[in-house]
Amino acid sequence: MKTNKPLVFFASIVILLSIVSCGSSKVYTAQEKASLEKLITNQNFEIELQWARPLATNSLNQLVNAGLFRPGDNASQINLQGNQNIFKFENDTVSANLPYYGERQMGGGCNSAGGGIDFKSTPKDLTLTKDKDKDYYLMEFNVRDKDSNENYDVSLTVYPSLSAMINIWSSQRNTIQYNGTLKAITKPKEE
Repeated sequence: MKTNKPLVFFASIVILLSIVSCGSSKVYTAQEKASLEKLITNQNFEIELQWARPLATNSLNQLVNAGLFRPGDNASQINLQGNQNIFKFENDTVSANLPYYGERQMGGGCNSAGGGIDFKSTPKDLTLTKDKDKDYYLMEFNVRDKDSNENYDVSLTVYPSLSAMINIWSSQRNTIQYNGTLKAITKPKEE
């Protein structure tokens, strides 16, 4: 049996790089950790979203193949830069106005509330967990959109680098994930 040496060499390099990259982890400074803790515990932050990651279904793939997505976007990753989107936590209120890409399973009607994920409410069953080993916070809660009677289970993971990942499970739609950057809400200066 004859082996293809360049292919074996390339495969072994890829495997070696995968092993090395999985073993490395980011070490955060005490200042980065303290800054994150302050933002999360004060619950006064917003997330500037860069990516939507919908559940890639056959229907979304058909839309991509039909050329209905922007260049660089695909069924499992959509660039949100330049889109209007909001995810804020202000004191005891969470608000979101996010574009939704994916399949709706029920409800919603024609152009009901714009079709995106839209809510502003006090979160229910809010839990905040700090993973000391991996240096991240996990915030989980439930919220309901009163206009559409849609319920959302939300999971927010935030790292000291201020990168954030939001997972949203809906009572009427397929799941979707958003990625972005956490920042403090700044109040406009009064004149």
